[in-house]
This record gives sequence, C-alpha cells and structure tokens, in this order.
Amino acid sequence: MNDGALQYLLLMGACLSLIGLGLSGVMVSRAQTRNDRRAKRLDAILSPHIRSAQIELSAFTVQNERGPRSLPGIVAGIFGFSLERTALYPTRWYFILSGTFAVALGARYAASDLLGAMSWAALPLCWVVVSRMFFNRIENKRRSALLWQFPDALAMIVRSIRVGVPVIDAVRNVSLAAPSPTAGEFNRLVDRIAVGTPLDEAVTELAVRTGLAEYRFFATALALQTQTGGTLSETLENLADVIRKRAALKARGHAMTAEARTSSAILAMLPIVTGGMLYALNPNYMMLLFTDPTGKTFFSAAVISLSLGMLAIRAIIKSVLP
Repeated sequence: MNDGALQYLLLMGACLSLIGLGLSGVMVSRAQTRNDRRAKRLDAILSPHIRSAQIELSAFTVQNERGPRSLPGIVAGIFGFSLERTALYPTRWYFILSGTFAVALGARYAASDLLGAMSWAALPLCWVVVSRMFFNRIENKRRSALLWQFPDALAMIVRSIRVGVPVIDAVRNVSLAAPSPTAGEFNRLVDRIAVGTPLDEAVTELAVRTGLAEYRFFATALALQTQTGGTLSETLENLADVIRKRAALKARGHAMTAEARTSSAILAMLPIVTGGMLYALNPNYMMLLFTDPTGKTFFSAAVISLSLGMLAIRAIIKSVLP
C-alpha cells in the first residue's frame, strides 16, 4: 500500500471519528431534551399542589450596556481575553499569547505530514483555540475562588452590620481582611465609592466585573435595601446560606465526575508514557515516527485523534456539571 492510499485511509478514519463524535453529541443532546421535557411535565403536575413563593428572577439580571468596541478590543475578544482585565492575569497577556503560539506551532508540526499545506491554514485557528482555552481556564479559576470566598465575605458584612457598623465601612473591612481575589474586588468597590459613585451603582459594576450570579444577587439586595429599607443583615445571611448550598452542589458535581476526569487524564498520559518507555528501550524503533514519512503520518493521526477525544470527553463532562 502506497503512502497516498494510507493517507486517504487515515483521512477517512478521521472523518468517521468526527461523524461518531457528532452522533454521540446529538444523542446526549436528545437525552437532555427528554429529561427537560420530563421535568417540565412533572413540574406542571406538581406545581398546583406546592405552596411556594414566586420570585421574579429578572430582578436579579444586571444590564451591561457597552459601547462600540475598538479594533484591539475585538482582536482580544477573539483570543478570549479582555484588555480591561489584563491586570488580573498571572502574567502579561503578550507572554501568554507567545506561549500559546508556540503550542500551536508544535501542533502544526505534529499534523504537518497528515494535513500537508493545510496545516499552515489551520495554525491561526489552533492558536485562537489554545489561547481561548488558557484564558478561560484563568477566568474559571478566578471565578471559582470568588464563589467559594463570597459566603465568608457576606458573613463578615453581616457581623459588622449587626454591631452597628455602616454598610460602607463593613465593605471596607472585607477589602482589608478577605483573601485574594475577593479582597481586590472589594477594594475596587471601595475606591469607586470613595470617588462619589453611589453604593448600588458601584456594587452593580462589581457584579458585572465578576460575571457571577451570586454577586448580582448581592447587588440586587443592596439596591433594594437602599431604596426601600429593611433588615439587610438577615437578607445577606440568607443569601450567604443559598450561596453555600450552590457551591456545595457544584462541588458535588465535580466529585461525581472525578472518576471520568481521572480516566480521561490517564488515557491522555498513557500514550505519552508508553512512547517514552519504548524510546528508552529502543530509540531507533521510536524514531521511525519522526523520520519515516509513514511514521510521521501515523504520529499526526494519533495526535489529532487523541486531541479530539480529549475535547469530546471535556465537553461531555462540562455539559453535566451544574
């Protein structure tokens, strides 16, 4: 069998794999749709017999109006980061883009023998995908830390209010005593209030900046208390309890998917570890994957298949997490 026929068979195998992944995604989507329909029917049957308070969720939605974005802002959005939030990243954004470009170049080299000249056309797309994955990971890690620290911050505010401390001073105490990144966000909130921004508007900006629903609840509670009065300490205490339950539910979801995530990590590392052991035992045998044209083709197909499999597993796991 010549190299052309082998490459054709590998491309056909890759296409069949993509079709299989698409069909599995459709099946998962249909199963979720059936579950949603079943839940709606049960809710329609049981809701007339359950006495519960109806809450208008639209009151908790923060309207974020943005003007026209500049060209650098559009390009930054394509790569998955915001120029206004660069100070929150662990290093300079251009260092991160340089690292992700190096990763994309490595992926292009691995797929060059299978894709040929098309690998250069796929390089920008791979760069964008890797950059967005990295920046999304940074944002998700920061949001997770904010979510877990927020109930303790609300408890600090509640204790301060109950002993007679004003709300603004209670918020300032959180900015001084809370761990990072919560302390940084509340410090920006205190700075906005110090320059004359109303409390409800400053808290709304905080909710928009964090992108968390729990902070939107906090902003709504403060806005309602500012406009209508009421017992703020009890409201915030109940809110902290709800947030703890939401965080516990999220942690339970991660615990239930721990086996799947561990299995995916083992499956991803197994070819690498096996290849390293074979190279240590017989270097000439493994170097065929990098020197022989047929070996390069097989190596490219293996890398692409492994990457697609990992992305599919990751998407399935994320779809079932709360």
